[in-house]
Amino acid sequence: MKELELKYGCNPNQKPSRIFIKEGELPIKVLSGRPGYINFMDAFNGWQLVRELKKATGLPAATSFKHVSPAGAAVGLPLSDTLKKIYWVEDAGELSPLACAYARARGADRMSSFGDFISLSDVCDASTAALIKREVSDGVIAPGYTPEALKILKQKKNGNYNVIEMDEAYVPAPVECKDVFGITFEQGRNELVVDDALFANIVTENKDLTAAARTDLAVALITLKYTQSNSVCYVKDGQAIGIGAGQQSRIHCTRLAGTKADNWFLRQAPQVLNLPFVENISRADRDNAIDVYIGEEYEDVLADGAWQRLFTSRPSVFTREEKRAWLNQMDNVALGSDAFFPFGDNIERAHKSGVKYIAQPGGSIRDDHVIETCNKYHMVMAFTGIRLFHH
Repeated sequence: MKELELKYGCNPNQKPSRIFIKEGELPIKVLSGRPGYINFMDAFNGWQLVRELKKATGLPAATSFKHVSPAGAAVGLPLSDTLKKIYWVEDAGELSPLACAYARARGADRMSSFGDFISLSDVCDASTAALIKREVSDGVIAPGYTPEALKILKQKKNGNYNVIEMDEAYVPAPVECKDVFGITFEQGRNELVVDDALFANIVTENKDLTAAARTDLAVALITLKYTQSNSVCYVKDGQAIGIGAGQQSRIHCTRLAGTKADNWFLRQAPQVLNLPFVENISRADRDNAIDVYIGEEYEDVLADGAWQRLFTSRPSVFTREEKRAWLNQMDNVALGSDAFFPFGDNIERAHKSGVKYIAQPGGSIRDDHVIETCNKYHMVMAFTGIRLFHH
């Protein structure tokens, strides 16, 4: 198959639409559904991300994409009981490493992952397919599917769920092109390999970059490599916990990603874990309620007439002071940036979310101030010398 006709492009009025390959055949098989233009954009970007995560860490990897940026990305490390609870997989039984990767990728920012497109580094097994089946999702791409997993996925959306098989052996051309306003842009593909050598230039007083931190920084940079710029990524224990994408200002990007990381940690607080939800509440309504409860608009779910629809009893306010006290326990977080930090304010914001390890290109005229701010908080920062813009 050299080309595949699509229903429409980014929007229903953008027709005709197709994907095609100039030489050879398309490296995909559509096993179920009818993927669209944005689905394939998410699928191919996500596939590159998980393929590189697997190569860098040796662990199964998953990512949850929305609008051509990851909402979450992770490798397949086991889940604690708390993470199982906040990711809504307590009842899922024993999870395979790949299922753990997807639970982490999907669970880090469930609000953003709603209606995601999933990419998996390994053959999708039944454990992973069972998790996918119960989430609101547009589709999945993987190098293969076990017969049981494919049977489970084909039951989703009345048989219309998008399931794509990717040829693991496919190697793209070294030069890539895209058209904008009838003009063709051409560039060499970003084939940068993210490995330990990228973190060799540690510029802070604290140079204790642990093996776990190196893995987390690799997860951050590989995630950023496929995130719309400007972008910043917070990572802890092999999973992205806050991704800020497409912001014009880096400090806004750092704040956005930091807020998402904070929300991930706040969801683990007793006040949230013990919320008295009514029976049979939908997963989406539960996610929305938690997001509002831990935010500044908490009265929207605690007001009379509102809380009764969600809870069996009115929860107490999770005060700003209580939230700050809980967040003060957050530590050993890694942070990656796709370009240099121009001011120390980014470091100040990162510190509030427990960041200890940073990887960024360096090269700002204010590098000294950024390094000084890191030293104030005993952080470890590596200058990679490599920018990772993605558009």
